[in-house]
Amino acid sequence: MAVPSNLTKSANIATRAREIDFVTSFQDNWKALQTILGISRPIKKAPGTVLKTKTASITLNTSSVAEGDEIPLSLAQVVESTFGSITIEKYAKAVSIEAVNEHGAEDAIVKTDEALKKQLQNKVMNAFYTFLATGTLTATASTFQMAIANALGLVKDKFEKMDKDSTSVVCFVNTLDAYDYLGASSISIQTEFGVNYIKNFMGADVVILSSKIARNKVIATPVDNIMLYYIDPSDSDFAKLGLEYTVVGDTNLIGFHAEGNYGRAIGTTYAIMGMQLLAEYLDGIAVVTVGASTKSITLDKAVDTVAVEGTTTLTATTVPAGETVTWASSDTTVATVAAGVVTGVATGTVLITATLAGGEQAACAITVTPKNA
Repeated sequence: MAVPSNLTKSANIATRAREIDFVTSFQDNWKALQTILGISRPIKKAPGTVLKTKTASITLNTSSVAEGDEIPLSLAQVVESTFGSITIEKYAKAVSIEAVNEHGAEDAIVKTDEALKKQLQNKVMNAFYTFLATGTLTATASTFQMAIANALGLVKDKFEKMDKDSTSVVCFVNTLDAYDYLGASSISIQTEFGVNYIKNFMGADVVILSSKIARNKVIATPVDNIMLYYIDPSDSDFAKLGLEYTVVGDTNLIGFHAEGNYGRAIGTTYAIMGMQLLAEYLDGIAVVTVGASTKSITLDKAVDTVAVEGTTTLTATTVPAGETVTWASSDTTVATVAAGVVTGVATGTVLITATLAGGEQAACAITVTPKNA
């Protein structure tokens, strides 16, 4: 009696299970990394969608405002830049019947599936590491510890000025740099999605270790700045070509299909995916270089006095010239400072500091005297 057409055979079931295992494992690994990076939800995009990053800036209007006058507006700008288009990427792997016969299915099929999955995961992350290195918040720090502190400070300051959340920050460092710093410390290093990381380290919620990060570089960005865009491999338009890939879950990040070629006695597997990790704000990425700083700052006064309600001006000189200077008062109830102009508030002593983006700093001790008669 003839075998019924379209009969599901044991080989079909085994192949389907292998497809599900591959996709499920990839998705589970991603979900773990998604938790580490703080990505709330991946964003589905159509093939060919142009992806963009943003740069935000605010120019404060510091004009004095007389009583009753209208307050002048400060200029806020968000400029979009085109990153590129998200596209479907296609991969295939074939194993011969001779390979299975000589090495067994475990080595010839299962282990090569694992190797393929790892390479696909690494491709996503390596592209992200390359992108992170283009961050525009740059600085120099003298030590690895200072670099992490500066990177955290830079992104938190930037996002605070943008009125955006920066509660959680993730740092990216070179693997060898991290181990050089850790030495014999018994700090637990964890692994997910092929990524090594440390939780709650030196003020960062997560520090990711990778050899793809350049040595003597520390990169940081708030978790809310990280976005994952993807193309759904189960898109109905692909099915119209007769291409159906196994997917799992609500967020289909990868599609996988396995089939045999009787004419060549080989088993071929196909994987397709379109995944792109980006940061929404390019100037929300800090890139701090560890090494001797070539920048410096000095003030024209080391000590000074000012009366209550009076003012005195401090002049900062930077190398190179034109560096952005951040002014701060150690006690604003005694004296305040804006653009180097110190105003006395109440009698006492206060330290006024002028700081560059890389942490270089100069200070002046101010004594506030009673208001002049």
